[in-house]
Amino acid sequence: MIEVKNLTKCYGDKIAVNDLSFTVESGEILGFLGPNGAGKSTTMNIITGYISSTRGTVTVDGSEILENPLEAKKKIGYLPEIPPLYSEMTVQKYLEFMFDLKRVRLPKKEHIDKICEMVRISDVKHRLIKNLSKGYKQRVGFAQALLGDPPVLVLDEPTVGLDPKQIIEMRYLIKSLGRKHTVILSSHVLSEVRAICDRIIVINNGKLVANSKTEAFQKEMSTADMVTVQIEGTQSNVLDALQDVRGVTKIVKKGEKFPNVYEYVIHSEKDTDVRKGIFNAMAKKSFPILLMKTEELSLEEAFIRITNGEGVQK
Repeated sequence: MIEVKNLTKCYGDKIAVNDLSFTVESGEILGFLGPNGAGKSTTMNIITGYISSTRGTVTVDGSEILENPLEAKKKIGYLPEIPPLYSEMTVQKYLEFMFDLKRVRLPKKEHIDKICEMVRISDVKHRLIKNLSKGYKQRVGFAQALLGDPPVLVLDEPTVGLDPKQIIEMRYLIKSLGRKHTVILSSHVLSEVRAICDRIIVINNGKLVANSKTEAFQKEMSTADMVTVQIEGTQSNVLDALQDVRGVTKIVKKGEKFPNVYEYVIHSEKDTDVRKGIFNAMAKKSFPILLMKTEELSLEEAFIRITNGEGVQK
C-alpha cells in the first residue's frame, strides 16, 4: 500500500531524512517512533505530500506522490499533531467545507453524520470550534482526516489532549479502523503504540534503526535479566534464599510495601531467566511471592538502547 524508497530530505547542509526505506502493507497499523528531531514529522509530511523530498520516492497504492500528487493525496487522510482547524466555524460547517475541499463523492450529510458519530462529536456539531476543549478539537481534526473514507490514514500524536477515557476510545477506534485502512501512527507513548500497532519502526537522525513486529519489539523492551519481586517473609531470610538462586548477580532492596512484604529488584547474568529459580526457592522456604515482573525499559531508555545499536534488528 505504501512504499518509501531511499527517501532523503536536506535543508541546506542539514540532512533531516537520510536514505530512508520501508513499506506498509494494506490493512497494517505501523507505529512510527523516534526521539525529537529524528525526522518523523518530516517523513510524514513527505508521505502526505505537504513537502517534497530531495531524493527518493513515496508511492501510495500505486501512485507516486510527486508524479501523481492528486491521485496519491486522494488516498490519504492526515491528522497533524496540531489539527488544521478554523476556529470561527462550527464543527458542522468546518466538516462540510473540508468535504467540499477534498471533493468527496459520497452523500454529504450521511457521511459527515457517520463520521461525527464514529469519533463521538455529534453532540458538539453546532458549536464554534474555538469554544471546544482541546480533546474535542483533536477529535474534530480526526474527523476531517476520515472524510472521503481514505484507504490510508497518517496520524501524528492522535491522542494528545485527550482524557484517559477518550484515549481508550481513540485507541479502540484506530484499532478498528485498521481492519480496512492502512495506518501510520506516530506517538511518544510507547504503551500506546504497542497496544495499537502491528509493526514498529524507529528512526534516529533520519535513518531507520529498528523495524520489527510489535511482539518482537515488546520482547526486546522487556528484559528478563532484571526482575522485580514482592515477597512476604523476613527480609534477611528471603535475601539468603534469593542469593542462592543460580544466575542471580545482584539484589537491590526497595523497602517494605506492606507489613512483612518487601520488594526487591533482582539482576541476573545476561540472557539468563531466573524467574523459575526464584519461584522454586521461595516455594521451598514457604515465602509467598505476591508480585513478579520483568523490568520494562522506558521510551527514553528504549531510544538510547536502540539508537546505540543495542536494540531490535532491522
